[in-house]
Amino acid sequence: MRVPISWLREFVDIPLDVTHEQIHAALVKVGFEEEDVHGFELSGPIVVGQVLEFTPEPQSNGKTINWCQVDVGDTEPRGIVCGAHNFSVGDKVVVSLPGAVLPGPFPIAARKTYGHVSDGMMASARELGMGEEHDGILLLSSLGLDPVVGTEAVPLLGLDDFAVEINVTPDRGYAFSIRGIAREYSHSTGATFRDPALAPTPVAGTGFAVTVDDVAPIRGRVGATVFVTRVVRGIDASRPTPPWMIARLGLAGIRSISLTVDITNYVMLELGQPTHAYDLDKLSGGIVVRRAIAGETLTTLDDRSRNLSTEDLLITDGSGPIGLAGVMGGASTEIDPASTNVLVEAANFDPTSIARTARRHKLPSEASRRFERGVDPAVAEVAAARVVELLVELGAGTAESLGSVFDDSTARTPIALPDGYIAGLIGAQFSADEITGALTDIGCLVDAAADGLSVTPPSWRPDLTDRATLAEEVARIVGYDRIPSVLPVAPPGRGLTREQRLRRSASASLASAGLTEVLAYPFLNQASNDLFGSPIAGTIPAVKLANAIDSEAAWLRTSLLPGLVTVARRNLSRGLTDLAIFEVGTVFLPESGRSYGSDALPAGNAYPLPEVLDELRGSIPAQPWHVAALFVGDAVAKQPGQPSIQRGLSDAISTAQHLAAVLASPLTVVTGTHQAMHPGRTAELRSGDRVVGYAGELLPSLAAELDLPRVVAVLELDLDALIELGAEQIAPTPIVSYPAATQDLTLVVPEAVRAGELLAVLVEGAGELLENVALVDDYRGAGIPDGSKSLTFALRFRATDRTLTAAEATEAKTAAVALATTMMGAVLRE
Repeated sequence: MRVPISWLREFVDIPLDVTHEQIHAALVKVGFEEEDVHGFELSGPIVVGQVLEFTPEPQSNGKTINWCQVDVGDTEPRGIVCGAHNFSVGDKVVVSLPGAVLPGPFPIAARKTYGHVSDGMMASARELGMGEEHDGILLLSSLGLDPVVGTEAVPLLGLDDFAVEINVTPDRGYAFSIRGIAREYSHSTGATFRDPALAPTPVAGTGFAVTVDDVAPIRGRVGATVFVTRVVRGIDASRPTPPWMIARLGLAGIRSISLTVDITNYVMLELGQPTHAYDLDKLSGGIVVRRAIAGETLTTLDDRSRNLSTEDLLITDGSGPIGLAGVMGGASTEIDPASTNVLVEAANFDPTSIARTARRHKLPSEASRRFERGVDPAVAEVAAARVVELLVELGAGTAESLGSVFDDSTARTPIALPDGYIAGLIGAQFSADEITGALTDIGCLVDAAADGLSVTPPSWRPDLTDRATLAEEVARIVGYDRIPSVLPVAPPGRGLTREQRLRRSASASLASAGLTEVLAYPFLNQASNDLFGSPIAGTIPAVKLANAIDSEAAWLRTSLLPGLVTVARRNLSRGLTDLAIFEVGTVFLPESGRSYGSDALPAGNAYPLPEVLDELRGSIPAQPWHVAALFVGDAVAKQPGQPSIQRGLSDAISTAQHLAAVLASPLTVVTGTHQAMHPGRTAELRSGDRVVGYAGELLPSLAAELDLPRVVAVLELDLDALIELGAEQIAPTPIVSYPAATQDLTLVVPEAVRAGELLAVLVEGAGELLENVALVDDYRGAGIPDGSKSLTFALRFRATDRTLTAAEATEAKTAAVALATTMMGAVLRE
């Protein structure tokens, strides 16, 4: 809302030397947000001039300029070059003299042009910031002005004003008016408020037929509760809009159109009540307010034909629809330059109906903006009287008693405000006088009641509906600074659960290892879920959203990998070629053949019953936490004397082992298969007998299809499963000072035996003395039977209480070989 200060000053006492900062500060104090400041950006000598003579001079470029002699009140006239042709000798105009600055900024100086020195400029309305009209220079006679030559033009035209702009929240529609802002400024500063709604004297019109025929109201609410009409005849169509009104409308963000239309806009801004003027001579019979009939159309004032919905509330006459109620009038009864007889309308419409119509037709207007936030139903007659008053005063019209008053509005219901309620809700003490004074100031009727107060909100405050909103108003008017600033004390509790703590540890450990955490979009297309969601196509179903934001991504993810791939592609397209990224998040794993979703949602203000909560929980698929990582590019960049080291499968596997160690969860790496990963470059990750994830390199063909490098290593683990299978407490590894005994072991096993499974058997067989074991060689070839392979392991033995002998280490190794022979058919290679 833009508020011209000269206009605001009419209804509340404001010091003459007030600044926009002070105005904004006062309005911020009562809950508005500061937005901007608007002015006409004029400075320097700008005066009234009179054209004494001019000589047209054709130019070689085909243009004709006028060399003018203009009296500006100096001893000698000024010579001015002007390209406009809409003036005559004797016309009074606005002259910007050298040193003036017009909006733009556009500084004025004496300069040589077209063979003359132009000593100033005769200005148009647009050049002065008064509007967009640029049909020629501004003739003061067109504004009904005949000032003395040399008079300062800026105050004469009202261009010395400025407006502050504030943001009005949707629940405070009354503040979309000078009346409302003046009242709020009074609340903030204590300045005397003069209600403009008390100035005009309403005159009830009679004899004009108006029918509100909303026989099937939408959602049980009648579309119109108030409808007032008045008639003014004999308006002088040649009368211009006075400059002070043009300036105020411009500062408020509304362009001047014609006197009659400008007056209706002016009253809307002043009182917050939208009004509309019909050309009375174009009306056919009386007015009927009704819902649209299927198939009806209406051409609105913007010359667009609109197909109407049966929910649209219409203003109609004998010819059919003549306006979208509360939104925009129709072209058939539009005020034009020849209109002299006018029907003035001021009504109150249902906010929901107006909001839906404005959005349905994509037709927001200043009127709908106010109606959809709630307009004071008691001000309609006053607004109609104010429009009539201005049409008589400025347009020389004659007010008639012809009109109508339909008023089906209801009185506000009192609200019980118990003693102590405000202090309990706000957390601050307010005296009885402060509470009564604040509520009275905002217009409430306050009466004593048995256990407190009975408060009747004013008609212009539809947002005051219960005791909580009244408490908020008391806090706002008395001052938010009365509310103490107290830091809340955290309630006692057990802190994070084990699962929460370990999930955070997993994220922190990956970030500490040099990976970057990302958050990807949780919605995917079906193809991505099918490809990455399971090692075998079609084995895991997915949940489809009933109302997806994007129809191309309508499925809840069953894997984190598609999101990481998307992030990698975006970064690669921006030149970031070396990536190690991870995400910790939930996936959605529904049971096959089961439907999800529920219609058991309770009303928004009702606490759901236990059985409703159970049904809602049962309608949600399982959402386990997963962790996934993606590696691409170089782990070590090329340096002098050092070739680059490319990321690959080993990075994914080592990251999985690192996570398992952090979570104290056993992890076995064995050869596996996954439809999205390279055969032979895929690892199945197990914790005991349970598969908890996969690590591998994407299929080269898939990587090429996704515009990724040939080698892309990925990892995904079921984080919930790792935490579940991990130790309750992570035991620290003691530092042992005794020396280790190392031995190598080479076993020949069938090719089908997985190295990871064999390593697990060796650990079991070697016992507690085995500190570490690692696969160091995998050989297949000469000297090895067909269908077999030779696996070499490096074993490190250590005791915590003594130095091991070679015999003890050998004994432990022999036990490991014996178990591997029994379980895997391994043969010790000599």
